[in-house]
Amino acid sequence: MSNIEELKAKVKAAIDERRDWLIDIARTILDNPEPGFHEVKTSRYVSEKLNELRIAHETGIALTGIKGYLRGGRPGPTVAVIGELDSLRVLEHAHADPETGAAHACGHHCQIGMMLGVAVGLMAPDVRDALTGNVALMAVPAEEFIDVEYRWNLHQEGKLGLMAGKQEFIRLGAFDDVDMAMMVHTSAAPEDKRFSVGGTNNGHVVKYVRFVGKASHAGGAPHQGVNALQAAMIALNALNAQRETMRNEDTIRLHGILTRGGAAVNSVPADVRYEGRVRGRDAAVIADANAKMDRCLRAGALALGAKVEIVTIPGYLPIKNDEALMDLFKSNARVLVGASEVATHSSDRNRGGSTDMGDVSQIMPVVHPYTGAATGTGHGTDYIINDYEQAVINPAKAMAMTVVDLLTGDAAKAKEVLAKSPPPMTKDQYLALQSSRLVEEVYEPV
Repeated sequence: MSNIEELKAKVKAAIDERRDWLIDIARTILDNPEPGFHEVKTSRYVSEKLNELRIAHETGIALTGIKGYLRGGRPGPTVAVIGELDSLRVLEHAHADPETGAAHACGHHCQIGMMLGVAVGLMAPDVRDALTGNVALMAVPAEEFIDVEYRWNLHQEGKLGLMAGKQEFIRLGAFDDVDMAMMVHTSAAPEDKRFSVGGTNNGHVVKYVRFVGKASHAGGAPHQGVNALQAAMIALNALNAQRETMRNEDTIRLHGILTRGGAAVNSVPADVRYEGRVRGRDAAVIADANAKMDRCLRAGALALGAKVEIVTIPGYLPIKNDEALMDLFKSNARVLVGASEVATHSSDRNRGGSTDMGDVSQIMPVVHPYTGAATGTGHGTDYIINDYEQAVINPAKAMAMTVVDLLTGDAAKAKEVLAKSPPPMTKDQYLALQSSRLVEEVYEPV
């Protein structure tokens, strides 16, 4: 039987042997971006690559998601390795689709390369047979919670329950046989060095809002209309006035876009739509800020005598990184890049953004490190991966080596993690919480 270091050496060698193949996968996805629940080409491409590796897998989970397995030599815990399929919409990005504006301005294309790299490493001779347990390979859709009206319509049609990828994977039972999970995200922040572990992020709820007025001739008879756009503007100005009521330490973020401002310039706008976010460090402060937003939305409608339809959609929960998983990942990352290039952030360091990996962390131990392989601003036109070795190859090695730590030796380390890290809630409790956060309101002033 090979010892752990020999197994890790085989893992690294196997990934190195497929280096160009893995980086080409990431670059191909970069050049073919698709936003959440539209990832048809990307999903098909990932399925083809799993077939090349002869890994059996299921497709069509949460519309476009994929799940495959690597079985160890003996039964035991299952570790999920996750990659995200979707892109953003950043119209002026260098790699944006000219028709849809879709662009990988957050590095998800590299995650798919990482995930497949883990598979390549663990398929090296003798490695799988040494594992007690399994690895679930998950390519998950729709982490970026955009195109809210589209997702809401899918929900209304019964095609989605929850409206983000990992949320829906949880609801559909794709995580039912998984005991712990990991993934790595790219970063352009200098403080993340070549790798970083720790920290947390904001949770959020998602807003889909429709102001309904009355159309009339904008020049000849504006007094006969009810201007839904003006109602929306008053609501947003009221929302801006709320900012001084919020504490800095709660990291509240209120933001959104108008996706429809009316039908024609010479007609009083009668149908105006807004998609937004209420972010914060925990559920209590999110609920408070959300109530303030709803008051502002009603105030805009009241001022103009319009109607407002407010849908509050259950968004993400803050992430809770497991300390033992962080320590294992950090140890392997240091072997790859040196101790000075691995940063550790305190558990209360809040990045401000949100991820549905936070939802997964509520029902099982997870680790969600970052790899400093990008330049520019996340979600911006200038966000570019400039080091694919660090963006794809090293994270694949670090995760595969961590799987070896967890599942060798009768999976003693995995069992220890599970014994010491009971999840904050069960799947049923999580689903009940998210169900309670879905609220539809119609406000029409008398």
